[in-house]
Amino acid sequence: MDLFHFFLLMCAGALGGAANAIAGGGTFFTFPALLAAGVPPVAANATNSFAIWPGNAIALFSYRDELGRHRASLPWLLAAGLLGGGLGGWLLVQSTDRSFMRLVPVLMLVATAAFAFKTRVLAQIRGFLAHSRHSHRILTIILTFMVGIYGGYFNAGLGIMLLAALSLGGIEDHHELNGLKNLVSVAVSTFSVIILVISGAISWPHAWITLLGAIAGGYLGGRYARRIPKLWLERIIIGTGSLLTVVYAIKVYT
Repeated sequence: MDLFHFFLLMCAGALGGAANAIAGGGTFFTFPALLAAGVPPVAANATNSFAIWPGNAIALFSYRDELGRHRASLPWLLAAGLLGGGLGGWLLVQSTDRSFMRLVPVLMLVATAAFAFKTRVLAQIRGFLAHSRHSHRILTIILTFMVGIYGGYFNAGLGIMLLAALSLGGIEDHHELNGLKNLVSVAVSTFSVIILVISGAISWPHAWITLLGAIAGGYLGGRYARRIPKLWLERIIIGTGSLLTVVYAIKVYT
């Protein structure tokens, strides 16, 4: 690895860590940087999953009280997240670089759309719940499992999709919802990362450099989150995701 790629991964990790600390979407920076550094597609995705995992885990310490209010549902949600993440990680290991790369434009499009329309989707779910008298706990668990498969395979947009799935459980408190989202996200990523480590899919030199950048970016992003307009960052992430979708689609399909 040359000096240019070293700084590229450090900067991408810092941007990704800061983005995750403020609004999410860090994978839009780290995954393309890993590809640009010469890491094969499957290994780049696996390496990215490992590099962003600690940031999600650290965020849990801020939500201990909120998580304690949902002890009854936690085992089911964690089981769904772990099984889904494990299956997604296994599917990634079974993928060839060629087959995975052909899915990248679609996965980028899905993640970008989830990020762009998250407010509208969450509002629709709340409206649906307001007119429904039925419990949606089973549906929430099923959707959490399905989103977990996606997250274990490709992490971009996982948090936003989990917010939508968990909202069907009728949780109205924003902090409680975020706490559950972070916990299930960690469960999804943990099982997936374990499978990826065992399979040898991770490029460790690239992983540690990206991880160091992400830790620094996450710390700075969390510290200065209130000074950075969230709307600006969201627009940058949506624009980046849209651009990457087009670029990878042209590269893969033409």
